[in-house]
Amino acid sequence: MNNFSFRNPTKLIFGKGQLETLNQELPNHCQKILLVYGGGSIKKNGLYDEVKEKLDQKGVTVFELAGVEPNPRLSTVHKGVEICKREEIDFILAVGGGSVIDCVKAISVGAEYDGDVWEIITRKASPSKAVPFGTVLTLAATGSEMNPSSVVTNWETKEKIGWSSPITYPQFSILDPTYTFSVPKDQTIYGIVDIMSHILEQYFHHIPNTPINDGMCESLLRTVIETAPKLIDDLENYEYRETILLSGTMALIGVLSMGSRGDWATHNIEHAVSAVTDIPHGGGLAIIFPEWMKLVVDEKVERFKQLAERVWDVETAGKSDREIALEGIEKLQQFWISLGAPSKLADYKIDQSKIEEMTEKAMTRGEFGHFKRLNKEDVTAILTNSL
Repeated sequence: MNNFSFRNPTKLIFGKGQLETLNQELPNHCQKILLVYGGGSIKKNGLYDEVKEKLDQKGVTVFELAGVEPNPRLSTVHKGVEICKREEIDFILAVGGGSVIDCVKAISVGAEYDGDVWEIITRKASPSKAVPFGTVLTLAATGSEMNPSSVVTNWETKEKIGWSSPITYPQFSILDPTYTFSVPKDQTIYGIVDIMSHILEQYFHHIPNTPINDGMCESLLRTVIETAPKLIDDLENYEYRETILLSGTMALIGVLSMGSRGDWATHNIEHAVSAVTDIPHGGGLAIIFPEWMKLVVDEKVERFKQLAERVWDVETAGKSDREIALEGIEKLQQFWISLGAPSKLADYKIDQSKIEEMTEKAMTRGEFGHFKRLNKEDVTAILTNSL
């Protein structure tokens, strides 16, 4: 493996009833808090009232930013930045899923930046300061609750860009599995796909001697594969929700890529697809990831063979390494389909007419991918095969 350094400063507070710790986790000096949330599900399930009660007990002044989109928009980030600057907000609390947390990360740096936060997101500027923030998570998917990464969509330019900074780790994240009970089946499925995709992105690399990383990836995948079908049939089962919730955090906390570097081409392609069409991120990944795998399988067929054997229990007798590898890819795709995930872009009424635009968006910064560099023809092929 490569040399590496690792640091994750986020305090993870996990389990039933852990919202009780909220006020002791908030900085003593904070007087003005911006509460950020999504489309209102936290009001339906009672979490909003619980959080507000805690903040009232703390005696802080609360400002609110509601309506964060599933693919958080730059326009919403701008609203949050404006509130923070106008009201001199000294702490931000994200209550929701990964999109809400991603939005808050951008708000936190934008509030301390003199220019447009889009300059930071597009890597034209580096943030030096951020408003501190914490999270109360309601969806198992992105892992944003314990990493510094964020994805923001500029709907005006049809760009969806992932970015990160060492100063955008949450100070704390409260994860109570009961707050994920109300997540509907389709969003639960998309979250499961996203979790597995994060693991797979880190699994495909060319770095030698990574048995620890490989074992952690494979163990997490097997755990999700075992638990996911049970959860889909029993959405309010605490143990299943607990397992998937922690899996989502562990999938992108940074430990799976210590000493190695994952691929991330599939995420780049999906960001282009959802930037143009606004489809659910997990749905796009379920469609695109198997097609990426089929295109690049010969780059390191033994890697795919290992995945097929160790995770999908593919029988190897009488089969070539490539046949074993392809069977593993097929098992992944069929597993996602069995959960209820889409398998073709046509499921979202996306046809050939969008291929060129989506390809151009994916190629904005030129060739990409660390396992295999993808050029424009590769991306076009993956998207065409995804139709």
